[in-house]
This record gives sequence, C-alpha cells and structure tokens, in this order.
Amino acid sequence: MPSHVIDMTMLKNNFGTAEMRDVWSDENRLQKHIDVEIALAKAEGEYGLIPKEAADEIEKQASQAQFDIEQLAANMAKLKHSLMPTINAIQEISGEHGEYVHFGATTQDIVDTGTVLQLKEANAIIKRDTIQVAHELAKLAEEHKYTLIAGRSHGIQGLPTTFGFKLSVVLSEVMRHIERLKELEKRTFTGNVSGGVGTYASFGEKGILIERRLMEIIGLDAPEICWHSSRDRLAEYASVLGLISGTLGKLANEFYNLMRTEIDEVEEPFSKGKVGSSTMPHKRNPAMFEGIASLTRPILQNVSLMQHSLIVEHERDAMSWRAEWIALPEITIYLSSQLASTIAALQGLVVKKDNMLKNLDKLGGLLLSEKLMFELSNELGKQTAHHILYEISMEALENKFPFRDLLLKDERIMKAYTPEQLESIFDYESYIGLAPDKVEEVLANYRKNVKEAQ
Repeated sequence: MPSHVIDMTMLKNNFGTAEMRDVWSDENRLQKHIDVEIALAKAEGEYGLIPKEAADEIEKQASQAQFDIEQLAANMAKLKHSLMPTINAIQEISGEHGEYVHFGATTQDIVDTGTVLQLKEANAIIKRDTIQVAHELAKLAEEHKYTLIAGRSHGIQGLPTTFGFKLSVVLSEVMRHIERLKELEKRTFTGNVSGGVGTYASFGEKGILIERRLMEIIGLDAPEICWHSSRDRLAEYASVLGLISGTLGKLANEFYNLMRTEIDEVEEPFSKGKVGSSTMPHKRNPAMFEGIASLTRPILQNVSLMQHSLIVEHERDAMSWRAEWIALPEITIYLSSQLASTIAALQGLVVKKDNMLKNLDKLGGLLLSEKLMFELSNELGKQTAHHILYEISMEALENKFPFRDLLLKDERIMKAYTPEQLESIFDYESYIGLAPDKVEEVLANYRKNVKEAQ
C-alpha cells in the first residue's frame, strides 16, 4: 500500500505526473537493468568473450520474459541484494547459456547505467516542459510589453516597470536553464560497465571495446574512465534541476503575492466548482501557485543529498550511492509537477491591468520621485534634489498628504516648474526606461535559441 505522497492515490497528482512516475516505476527500473544485461551479453558475444549462441539466447529469453516483480522483491529481501534476484531470474530462463549472464560486470555497473537510462527518459520530459514554460512566458511577455505595473524592491513600491519586463527576467532565466540542460547531455548520459573496481580486469583486454559497444547498443556515451566513485555527473544534473525548480518556485511565489487581496494584480486560472476553503465560501485561494512554490524546498533538500553523495569511500560504497536512489526520483517527479502546473498557470493567467494601474497611484505619485529628482538635479544638483524630495516624500508618507499637493506648495520646486510642467512629470509610462527594449531583446534571443533547442 502506498505511503509516500509520490504514490498515494489521493495525493500523487499534486506531487508529480503519471508520465514521470512511470519513468521511476519498479517496472521501468527492472526493464532498464534487463536492457543493460542484454546489451552486455550482446557486446560480449560480438567480441568473443562469451559464446555468440549464449548471447543470442540471453537476449531472446530476457527480451520476451514476463518477470514477477513481487517474487523478485521477495528474493531480494531473502538475498539482501538489490540485483542478484534479477540476475538469477535471467539465468534461469536462459538455460545452460545462463552461466554467461552478467559476465564480468558488477552490480553497480548495471544499476548506474540503468539509472542513467531512466534519467535520459526523465530529461526528455523535463526539457520538453521547460521549453513549453519558455513559450508561455514569451507569449505573455510579448502581450504585456507595455503593461504598466509597480516595480517593487524590498516588498515596497519603487518605480514603474512593465509586466512584460518582469516576465522577461524570468524568461531569460528559463532560457539559461534550457542551455544548461543541453550542455549537460554529453556529460550526464554516460554509462559505466567496467567491473569490480573499474579496471576491466574481469573482461580481459577487450573490456574497453565491450563497454563502448554496450553503450552504443543502449544509446549512451562510454566514459573516459570508471565513474563508480565519481558522482559529479548525477550531482551536477540534479543541481541544474534545482535551479529550474528555484525559478519556478520564485515565479509562483511572485504570483502568489500579486494575487493577494490587497494587491490583486493577477489571478491563477479558476474553474467552476473549484473550492478555496472548507469554511469560508468566498475564498479563491492561490492553490496552484502555492503547490508549485511548495515543491522547491524538498527538491533543493534532495539536491543537497545528491551533493553529499559526492563523498565516496575507496572505489565504491553503498552509503552514498543509495541516497541517489531516493533523491533522483523525488527531484524529477516533484519537478514534473512544478513544470506541468506552471504551464497551466501561465496559459490561464488572469492579468488585471486596471488594478496594476490603480496600485501605481497608491502612493500618490511618489513612484516618480526619482524621475523628478533627476530633472531637478539639472537646476540644483543631484544630492540637493534628493534631500529636498526626501523631505517632501517623508511628509507625504507620514502625514498622508498627497505628494503632488506638497510639491505645489514648495517654493524650491515651484521655482523650477509651472504647475502644468509639474503635472506632466506624473506620467508613469514616461519612466519605464528601456523596459520594452529589453523585453524585445529577450524575446529575440528566445526566438533564436529556444526554438533551436527543440
């Protein structure tokens, strides 16, 4: 009976997708081990390390056999070994040729190479969905290139910007992640079949050739040297997935805050019948945003676990190795949920332009104090202009006086401006700098590079 949120019937779809769960299922893990054992026998048969007829029979029988996972699990508990029951099962169905199953290999050869095959499948899903996130961000950035919104620093309104600019910052980040995933492929998708301590001693002089041929059969790269004790490939890959998760969590947390009743600038997709609270009927909670953001923490904890696995004793040990069996499936499954939910959230995102404009006016023009300061600096100098406007701004904030009214009453300001000139300064669109240009630059980069990554 399932006892983990990844597999629990009532919760699993909040923490992962069926597609990614299938990648890390018992059935797929077993199949990858069988695939590696078949490829090993095939390569050894081609190079004469085992009889060709033995390799053919192992391939034939293992390819068509229906293995009983429950029985394998029971045998595993009995033997206290994670792979031996599978080896025994393949040997049994291969008859006299079964003596050549797993010839020269060690358990970690098969399990590591099988894991990389699973990870390659997981990566295809992650890369596809990360590119889709980029597509959705690009569409929204284009649409809202000029949509005004308050830019906030330290949680407080600072200057006007555009919603498209805000999204383009994230899009640029996502594009770097896509680039990272592409760069990682050569390093990550590398198998390893080199024997007990990685020296190919059990394979004889053809060990390197056998390993290369095996990897060619299953579609992985062959390593420069054994990596049983070098876990940097998997740790690096996990770290990049942590970066992707961090971006998605940050975006969801930003939308969560923008959806607050007091801000109300965006809203996640709402469907009829969706319930926000079991006791407060009016609630339309940011459940999707919360779900996305909540998964970044466990992913980053698992990334840390992967990095702890870099410390390996001697040529191999199971203490660090087994941590990867926990962390890699959890990272990829949680990330699959984040990606799928982010795509859905972006596709149905409600952007409340009117509320964005309304919030720009909440400080009564104070968002343009910097613009006014730089204009005044031509007359008074920058630091003097800052001191004057700081004084007026603090009075406006503390005494709840309109900023515009205080400016009109200040002789120092009115020496430099007529009332009409002063009013013309309070145009938010006039002080978004090069935001639309930078949006276009990011979109141009997206059109060029992200589409090439597909």
